[in-house]
This record gives sequence, structure tokens and C-alpha cells, in this order.
Amino acid sequence: MEIVQFLLLPFLASLILTGIHAYLGVHVVERGVIFVDLALAQIAALGATIAILMGIDPHGGGAYWISLAFTFLGALVFSFVRSKRRRIPLEAFIGISYAIASAGAILAMSKATSETEHLKDMLVGNILAVSKEEVLRTAALYATIGLFHFIFRKKFLLISTNPDEAERQGLNIKLWDFLFYASFGFVVTSSVAIAGVLLVFCYLVVPSVGAMIYADRIGTRLAIGWTMGTLVSALGCWLSVYADLPTGATIVCTFGAVLFVMFMAHLVIVRVWPNAAVNS
Repeated sequence: MEIVQFLLLPFLASLILTGIHAYLGVHVVERGVIFVDLALAQIAALGATIAILMGIDPHGGGAYWISLAFTFLGALVFSFVRSKRRRIPLEAFIGISYAIASAGAILAMSKATSETEHLKDMLVGNILAVSKEEVLRTAALYATIGLFHFIFRKKFLLISTNPDEAERQGLNIKLWDFLFYASFGFVVTSSVAIAGVLLVFCYLVVPSVGAMIYADRIGTRLAIGWTMGTLVSALGCWLSVYADLPTGATIVCTFGAVLFVMFMAHLVIVRVWPNAAVNS
């Protein structure tokens, strides 16, 4: 019972991360911008560093809003560099943004005299230390973002899966891209502070990739992704306590192991029932 009580808040935080990131991961994979969360997370870290240099408390609301403003700037850049002819892939701009933000954060940290440990926490995270207030606040924020995406789900999905058709229907691609990346920035800025970059990246990409092995339909992918994220979160939290291992890294490795098992199971299914319709 003590272990259950100790893991309750981290597990609830993991479920919240699973809910929003598995959905956003579907868009990210369809758009081919796999590393956008890493870039936005690093841009947010740059904003936090600038806040420290300005003498703002890194644990206060001021630093959060400055970090969020930086992610909005990144969202604006990503939404305007989409090329219809794809002469330059968007992923190239994402990589460049990540490199520049990383270098900028290093330069800013070289001038910071204190509080740089907060930036390390932002990148590494410590989900075991999450508080009840953080869980409730994050749940409210993600519920709001989830409602926003639910209301405009058809537009977001059409742009992610078939941007040419979206343009033919007269949608303002750049505007909706900005709204997508801005809402994504809200999620990344909040979730990275709780779980760290690596774990957030896994929640974003791994459930979607695992779901794509078995399903083509968006609804089925979401069901598989949410189920996978929930089970992996529970197993990873338990293993981290049982084996006395860092929680974030344990969940990341658990994601990798479960994804490998899912892939091998798919190969077995295809060989045993080669004519079976595994995709739904």
C-alpha cells in the first residue's frame, strides 16, 4: 500500500501525459515532424534561461510565460516555413531551431550565476516529485487544449493527413499550423517540467508508432496508443520503485521494450496468418 500511495501521483501524471501526447503524436507522425517537441522544449529552455538572466524566479509564473512566449515564436516560425513544394523539409528547420536554441541556452547559462539547476530539471525531469497541485493544474490545462482540438479536430486532421485537400477547401494552412504548434507549445512547456524531454518524446512518438504497426484508422490508433501508454506508465513506475531505478529512464526503456514486443508479435501474426487483415 505504501508503494501504491507513493506511485499514485506519478502514475496519474503519466496518464495525463499519455492522454494528450498520444493524440498529438498522431499528428506529429503524419506530418513527419518527429522532433518538433525536442525543438520546442529546447526553445522553452532558452526562454527560461533568459528569464533567469532577467532576475526572474525560475519557479514562478513569470519564467513560465517567458518560456511560453519563446515556444509561440517557434510555433510561428514552424507554421510559416511549411513549403508546398517541400523543397526544404520542415524537419530541417526544426533541427536548425533546436541547434540554435541549444547554443543560445548554453551562452545564456554561461552568464547565469545561479538557478541553472532548474534548467537541468526542466530537461531531465523528475516525475516522482510531482505534486498534487501540478497534477491538477496540468490536467486542467490539457483538458482545455484537448477540448480545443476536439472542436476543430476535422481541420487539424485534414491538414495533418492531406494538406493539399485542406488547401483546396480554402483552409488557411499557416494559421491552423500556428494554432497547432502554439497549442503544442503549451503542452511541451508544461510536460517537460514534469517529466523531462526524453520521457515526453517517448509519450509523443512511441504510442503512435506502436499503433501504426497494427492500425490505419485514426480512432484505432488512438485506442492502441492510449492503452499502450497507460500500461507502460504503470509498469515503468512499478519497475523504477521495485528495482530502485530513475523513473523517467525506466519508463523510456519500458516503452522501447514494449514497442519491440509489439513489432515482433506483428511479424509472428503476419507469418502465421499472412492473409489476415491486421490493419483496421
